[in-house]
Amino acid sequence: MTAISVLPSVLVADDQPDVRTSLHLALKCAGFDAQMADSPEAVLNAIAGRRFDVVLMDLNYTRDTTSGGEGLDLLPRIKALDLDLPVVAMTAWATIDIAIEAMRRGAGDFVLKPWDNATLVKTVRAQAQIRRDRHGRNAERALQTRDLDGARRVQSRLQPQALPRLVSLECAARCHEAGAVGGDGYDFIDLGGGRMAVALADVSGKGVPGAILWANLQATLRSQTSALGGDLPRLIEVVNRLFFAATAPEHFATLFLGVYDDATRRMRYVNCGHNAPLLARAKGGLESLASTAPALGLIEKWTALEAEIEFRPGDTLLIYSDGVTEARGLDDSGAAEGGDEFGETRLAESLLSRRLEPLADLPARLLAEVEGFAGPEPQDDRTLVALRARP
Repeated sequence: MTAISVLPSVLVADDQPDVRTSLHLALKCAGFDAQMADSPEAVLNAIAGRRFDVVLMDLNYTRDTTSGGEGLDLLPRIKALDLDLPVVAMTAWATIDIAIEAMRRGAGDFVLKPWDNATLVKTVRAQAQIRRDRHGRNAERALQTRDLDGARRVQSRLQPQALPRLVSLECAARCHEAGAVGGDGYDFIDLGGGRMAVALADVSGKGVPGAILWANLQATLRSQTSALGGDLPRLIEVVNRLFFAATAPEHFATLFLGVYDDATRRMRYVNCGHNAPLLARAKGGLESLASTAPALGLIEKWTALEAEIEFRPGDTLLIYSDGVTEARGLDDSGAAEGGDEFGETRLAESLLSRRLEPLADLPARLLAEVEGFAGPEPQDDRTLVALRARP
């Protein structure tokens, strides 16, 4: 196929030379790039050889026929070659039945012979514009799809490509975005000396805007790697000021940031307005790690507090985004998003019932439960990070 002509292109199909000449002159004067065809076979060959914006075609080709059958039979063959190609049918022997049948087989409009040049040009131009508009929308969608694919690949590379290798702690994670890319993100940062930082953030907004903000926040955290082993409240206050300066007033992010020490089996953490992670103790019991600071980006300056937990063998910590607990099931009428939320209680019960299962499988199995409750298409990004102390 050749490139689209600058002029709207029309294929004119008629078996009579004088008719083709008249149509060619009328369309050329109206600014069309017109190509002629004198038979159904010539029409098909022309469409196979180049791209047209519209076909203007007679329904009768064999001399003395008036049924329109040749043109009606040609319509589906045209559509088989180019489904979206608009066709304007012409005949001097029009009836309502022929017009209806032509439309049923794919014609976009109908013109009677003898024609009025102004009316004919208006009809052909309208059909050509439909084609060009559709092509423009398709091209735009293709560009958007390409850009989203690129964004998806970039975001996938921003996620940790390998899990941390610690003596006393196992790690697992899973993220199910609501779209091609999302505003949830997690990261594991090796601090050296048997220490690791773990982060899970939920940025306001979904899709590409959310993904950009998460990338900004992740870059900010990683730029502060040397400070992660020190004063966490002071560090997170710096991160907040940087995030506040880089984002619009309506944007913010919740964040859980923990620093784990292999030698002591302890984790220091700050929870910036994030859902309270759940700590399932191996010997029973459940604890939640409540917020210790406001969400990032809401105000320029605030004070954070640091908290600390100790991991005992078999303890499991689950960090999650609100897309997990706020996932809604169907209501009594079967309407999507109209039922109850999955909720923290269900998540806690699922975690406790699975705390002896392999950690590597835990995020995927918990997300499968959420999908079974609310459906496979998330209304919001769903992200889980699971940590378990080794024996």
